Amino acid sequence: MTRRQLLELAFLPQQVHYRSYARCLPDYLTRLAGEAYARRGQALDRLTTPAAIAARQRWVRETFWKLVGGEPVRTPLHVKTVGSFRRDGYVVEKITYESQPEIVIPANLYIPAGTGRFPGVLFQMGHSLNGKAAEAYQKCCQGLARLGYVVLAFDPMGQGERTYYPKPGGTLTRLSSADEEHTLPGRQMLLAGKTATLLQTWDAIRSLDVLAAHPSVDPARLASTGNSGGGTLTMMLAAVDGRLACAAVSCGNTENFACRDFIAPGSVDDAEQNFIGAGPLGFDRWDTLYPMAPKPVAFLCSARDFFGTYSANYLSSGREEFARLERIYATLGHTDRLRWVESPLPHNLSEPMRIEIYQWFERWLKNSGRRIEKEPPVAPEMEEVLWCGKTGNVVRDFSSRTPRQTIPAPARAAADWAKLTGAVKPANARLVVLAETRFGNIAVQGVEVQTEDKEVFVPAWFYHPAGARRALVVLEPGGRAARWQEGNLYHQLALRGLAVCAMDARGIGDLTPEIARGPANYARSHASEDTWAWASLMLGRPLIGQRITDILAMCAALRAKGLTVELAAAGRLIPPAVLAAVIDPAITRVVITGAVPSFREIAAAEEYDQPMAHWIPNVLEFSDLPEAARSLGGRLQAAARWDADSLLGRG
Repeated sequence: MTRRQLLELAFLPQQVHYRSYARCLPDYLTRLAGEAYARRGQALDRLTTPAAIAARQRWVRETFWKLVGGEPVRTPLHVKTVGSFRRDGYVVEKITYESQPEIVIPANLYIPAGTGRFPGVLFQMGHSLNGKAAEAYQKCCQGLARLGYVVLAFDPMGQGERTYYPKPGGTLTRLSSADEEHTLPGRQMLLAGKTATLLQTWDAIRSLDVLAAHPSVDPARLASTGNSGGGTLTMMLAAVDGRLACAAVSCGNTENFACRDFIAPGSVDDAEQNFIGAGPLGFDRWDTLYPMAPKPVAFLCSARDFFGTYSANYLSSGREEFARLERIYATLGHTDRLRWVESPLPHNLSEPMRIEIYQWFERWLKNSGRRIEKEPPVAPEMEEVLWCGKTGNVVRDFSSRTPRQTIPAPARAAADWAKLTGAVKPANARLVVLAETRFGNIAVQGVEVQTEDKEVFVPAWFYHPAGARRALVVLEPGGRAARWQEGNLYHQLALRGLAVCAMDARGIGDLTPEIARGPANYARSHASEDTWAWASLMLGRPLIGQRITDILAMCAALRAKGLTVELAAAGRLIPPAVLAAVIDPAITRVVITGAVPSFREIAAAEEYDQPMAHWIPNVLEFSDLPEAARSLGGRLQAAARWDADSLLGRG
């Protein structure tokens, strides 16, 4: 090439090849979900004999308990009858019992008129604010009682009389929804290795104990049903309690998380429906039904739910998994014991759904060929009539403990922070320059580093003064573009001889994930950082660990250029920065502006505002973030201000 051609080339417009960073986190989680889907599919394909199915059933029970926090010990129930009333065809007894010591459950026991032993039905609530008093649920319980079933309807965690965050002087929650009543304490439990799944499943098991022991109930004919969250809890009970003879799941979350055509962040739901660490084990929601085989199970679905309630994969995943379960029943010789019904109506325990439940139980609990085409007369009560306590709240009326108060005290063991967070140290990180410009005599480069997670590329601005030997990696909650203008703080630091690398990390800045495709309401509601954090936990890679991986990769790439590396972090990026320095001793200094949060304090608080992105399952068995910070000794510096002197280490 001639000199003239070289000069012409130098004046051509620069093309900057930025990639779509908003796809990095979705693509990464999509790969993990695909691997989980394939892992589970391969295991299910081997279930071709009754012996293989029985082994899978045992594995499901064991894995379920492992994922949710371990099977508790049965303790005295302390069943008490606190009231009753009679209606045409049945009596309602108001009872309380304790699923765990001092965890009081208020329940209504519907007992049909007549003598002898009746089939028993455990009715589990969807996420109604008023729990067992919700109109549709009362109708189903009354209808079953009039048809000759003893029904136990109990308030779940955070609903009805078990509302744990009530408005002052009221009964209903002050939180945004009943879902949040589950999730707020459910997140706290995770820090100590327990889950809302465990609490709710154990409530159902102990409630079944109460039902089975009642003198009017035939313990050989027990069933569970419920709508929405109650349908999902029926699935969870089916996973671990072999006493169920039959089940009917109405509008439950019959969608696997790691499903075919996964749409990140996937079907993240309430705390009790998110199986933490399930992806690497090849366990998913439909596994909960396998221990029921070949007992009768009906699935009643709203066809609208794939765009009205759940994710876009709701129906396709449910149909696929029903077909898989149907093959299991065929191998065991009982395909007639499965039923799939799709209603055109919205998500609700509407009358057609209730009649399907009545008919299913008539066939399989009573061995009757009678057709039930009409619901018996039902008349929902005022919720106060169903209360077991005087004020409608178990904490006020019965001094019940709350879910938060069941969290075990922190233990202490050696903390391997890389293992706890899933952070990966880089093998060969390389700083790639995408484009370069200048602020005066300071070179400003647009750079990126590919992490050990091959789908993820971390972008940064690199202010590189000539002769710099130190590089400060900056982590701001607003992302790398929060300060880019000439004369900004990082430009000032570069003028004083310090190289500055302002980077993004997963979920931050340009690495904020795109909004998923699918129904707008669902996609928008699942676009939060907390949702991506939940999805990451379900797939076995905490978001904080992913961010640490990003930081370690950037630090390693800068050291490969001969620079010593320091960190500066503010706000919600303080935890990953501190833990990155603990994992990587070659990080010479960490400057933080803001407090280091404490998981111990979060677990003890009634309410808290820390982001889910910090969450590390079972961390309190080992250590806490303030302890990690203290282990850095003189490498950690707290700065009152985010200014040049503090970041240079002269503040």
